[in-house]
Amino acid sequence: MAKKTAATKSKVKYSKETYTFWYESMLLMRRFEEKAGQLYGQQKIRGFCHLYIGQEACASGAISALTPDDKWITAYRCHAHPLGLGTDPGAVMAELFGKATGTTKGKGGSMHIFDKEKNFMGGHGIVGAQIPMGLGMGFAEKYKGTKNLAICYMGDGAVRQGAFHEALNLAMLYKTPVIFVIENNGYAMGTAVKRSSNVEDLSTLGESYDMPSFAVDGMNVEAVHEAVAEAADRARRGDGPTLLEMRTYRYKGHSMSDPQKYRTKEEVEEYKQRDPVEQVLSTIKENNILSEEELEEIVKGVKQKVTDAVKFAEESPWPDGQDAFKDVYIQEDYPFVME
Repeated sequence: MAKKTAATKSKVKYSKETYTFWYESMLLMRRFEEKAGQLYGQQKIRGFCHLYIGQEACASGAISALTPDDKWITAYRCHAHPLGLGTDPGAVMAELFGKATGTTKGKGGSMHIFDKEKNFMGGHGIVGAQIPMGLGMGFAEKYKGTKNLAICYMGDGAVRQGAFHEALNLAMLYKTPVIFVIENNGYAMGTAVKRSSNVEDLSTLGESYDMPSFAVDGMNVEAVHEAVAEAADRARRGDGPTLLEMRTYRYKGHSMSDPQKYRTKEEVEEYKQRDPVEQVLSTIKENNILSEEELEEIVKGVKQKVTDAVKFAEESPWPDGQDAFKDVYIQEDYPFVME
């Protein structure tokens, strides 16, 4: 259970540019997801839709700690990470709409956002399937002799999968440059961690493999940045992987169809007192990092980006029926694709 702490003035640890990025990127994630939720209610977005509202610091703090050449992979709560990495919001929104201009040409939808140019490798709908993929991405960097790494996100429910343990074992065995991130929002799909696991401190799961493992305040973007930066330094030195349990909270349901009967409204409101967007905004205001005019420009800019993204998605064409036969095989004249 979250506890509200007494308000104290936050110290400035980073540059104006870093605080600006954190605030602007998390605000974009928040406003984009809020709009996506509204559009889902209007049936303009269909199928599954998993919102990231409340968890923004887990993505934004990691982005600021890594480089553009590092590789990213996550599960199906995957709208926010590419937005923070710089993917066009219009392309993400178009994918939610199922339009041909989406990040995966309308074929993936909410759970399968990809952006090769930003080294964002998805967006995966099978629980835990991305974990060995993340290991492989890190191994590829080691094999090629780069100083890049892979960061692999998963939810707290995914750590029950056998692939999680197989991946951690191999990562340590080969000293793979990969950061495993558990976004522990407490409930997986709708079951509390304490009701599904004998081990409630998920950060200790890496200890079986002698993997450096740490719990992180996932509601605080500075804490996330620091933990990821340290893990990245370890990986680039050749010392191998790190497991980070980011203790966070989602304000919305597991998906848009979740009635959320497993928690109280009071609990949700209590966690909102530690809201990651408001925390960084308070630090900015208390230390005069940005003026009111600069903050207002960010708010206006984010609002316009979301408005433009919706307009782009609504005006984009639907995929052509023949598109179902494209991007199936890398060989364009593969003989089993019939006209």
